Amino acid sequence: MTMVPAKESGSLTYQYPVLTPTNYPIWAVKVKSIMDAYGIWETVEPRGLGEEPDPKKAKHALAFLFQAIPEELVLQMSSYTDPKKVWDGLKIRYLGVDRVRAARLASLKRELEGLRMKEGETVDDFVAKLTGLASKVRSLGYEFEESDLVKRLLSSMPKAFFQIVASIEQCFDLESMLLDEAVGRLKAFEERLKGMEIVDDTQGNLLLTSYEKSHGCKNCGVGGSNREDFGRGRGRGRGSGKSRDVNERFQRDKSHVKCYSCGELGHYNNECPRREKHEVNLIEEEPALL
Repeated sequence: MTMVPAKESGSLTYQYPVLTPTNYPIWAVKVKSIMDAYGIWETVEPRGLGEEPDPKKAKHALAFLFQAIPEELVLQMSSYTDPKKVWDGLKIRYLGVDRVRAARLASLKRELEGLRMKEGETVDDFVAKLTGLASKVRSLGYEFEESDLVKRLLSSMPKAFFQIVASIEQCFDLESMLLDEAVGRLKAFEERLKGMEIVDDTQGNLLLTSYEKSHGCKNCGVGGSNREDFGRGRGRGRGSGKSRDVNERFQRDKSHVKCYSCGELGHYNNECPRREKHEVNLIEEEPALL
């Protein structure tokens, strides 16, 4: 926002914020506060029906507004001698008539109600979004109480903040709670969560390192001893220990399996057709021997 130096008022120096096509809500807040500090805001609002402002103050207010708007707008409003008409004209130009303003207000309210803090987003970043929307809502004439903002903030927190949100709602009066206080408590809890994540990551890395050393293979999680048992188990038609669960995916492919009874590939020992034939012959020969 472009700033133009202004005269001193008492011990303070004010600057004229210059209006741009996109900064009207913030510009209006700043201009109103500066004009109020100079004692000339009363020439714009509030004014009773038919009440005329002090002529000298009205001239000061008009000069101030002409300093705070672009040159092309000065030419368009140069015929106005009442600062209220200049102010209302700018408001209509940048905020629109009542229907447009109501539509914008409804859109901002929906956006505000649907606003949620995302995973990985910091409390500061989310509060900046929330207060920015609230400022736009207020600039359209809607009275947005601080207690409403506190409630909206707490209801927009992710699951990780459920504990602190529940504690705040149970232990404090939300109607009188300031936004800064709520933000401070949430940020303190956020720092605690970060500390817990660091500890968990450190412990997890230590456990993973220990597991990899004991099992040998960090990719499949199976060590040399289990792999050897698995190799022998394939030849005998059965798995061995923990490797049996790991190797279930290989049970259908028997092209690499070698039967140690007949020496052929394609089946396990307990599936060997020669073994079954041999057992049948033994059964048939057993009565003859008896």
